[in-house]
Amino acid sequence: MISQRARYAFKAMVALARATPGRGLNIRELCEQEKLPRKFIEQILSTLRSAGYITSRRGRDGGYELLKPADLIHVGSLLRLVDGPIAPLNCLSRTAYKRCDDCKTESTCELRLAFDKPYADYLAELENTTLAQVMTQSDQKAGK
Repeated sequence: MISQRARYAFKAMVALARATPGRGLNIRELCEQEKLPRKFIEQILSTLRSAGYITSRRGRDGGYELLKPADLIHVGSLLRLVDGPIAPLNCLSRTAYKRCDDCKTESTCELRLAFDKPYADYLAELENTTLAQVMTQSDQKAGK
């Protein structure tokens, strides 16, 4: 399961993607609109800003905006940024590979074989799905 932090980050990114271009949202608006706890959102927005996903402006008209278009933001990379490795086993991780301590041979490991293909399929979907695609799906289901 994804963490609560990842859920908040995803909601914040969608809200920023839907915000008026050039205006963005200030943190109060973002928290009220999405019912997000300010304490955590400040940390999450800092992480997203450092990674180049969003930008911020200070001052009276300040706020946060997407730095990249929503069609260039992939769910998999966003999830990894916030939650870290997403593999079910260390030996399947693409970003934090580590051989399992109890594994004799990876090529014949039943546990690894059981998770390899399902995880690869899941990962491909996450890496190929953009924020824009998810928003379009949501709009279609809402009849927008």
